[in-house]
Amino acid sequence: MKPVDAASLVIVRDRREVLMGLRSSRHVFAPQQYVFPGGRVDAGDSRVPAPFTLPVPVQRRLSRSVTAARGRGIAMAAVRETWEETGLLLARPLASPLRTRSPGWRSFYNKGLAPALDRVSYFARAITPPNNVRRFDARFFVADACHCVGSLRGNGELENLHWVSFADADNLPMFGITRAVLSLVRCALDTAPVPGTAPEVAPEVIERELVEQHPVTLPST
Repeated sequence: MKPVDAASLVIVRDRREVLMGLRSSRHVFAPQQYVFPGGRVDAGDSRVPAPFTLPVPVQRRLSRSVTAARGRGIAMAAVRETWEETGLLLARPLASPLRTRSPGWRSFYNKGLAPALDRVSYFARAITPPNNVRRFDARFFVADACHCVGSLRGNGELENLHWVSFADADNLPMFGITRAVLSLVRCALDTAPVPGTAPEVAPEVIERELVEQHPVTLPST
């Protein structure tokens, strides 16, 4: 089974908390596991207009495995899925609304907003191992909550959607790859890191799933 492109957005608040939700028991893939907002890439994600471009370092990182158009579409999917699942829009205001025929983006653009791709950073890629019921080629992006607008509300995809501290997240049920990604972010944002400390990533996760990782930064523009 060929992995399907997917994207997740790790939203960090005050450098101490991240937004996570519990996947419903109705899901075939990863039920009852805590995850970051995200999902599969839609065809329209690479076709709709996007006036704000990805930072050059992000474009370079993505170009290692995908074309520029596909990379932009993956980043757009992270923003769209986050909005659909949480009600938060990583966006900038525009003088006049953009127009699109894409049903997944029409209501987003009707708000007079555009995806703030310039405020995301790409830091990890993971591929679901073979012999799973679903396989995804997932890219993980990170952004600061201060750049998001809207009110937190779920659409049913994620239950118990809430801000969780890095310490409390240790006690939540989640897959190894999710915990590994969380550890990468936590280690990078630790305000008082212990010298020599490295992210706690299980060896089997590195060998089987985490195929790419980069420094975690929070764009402040």
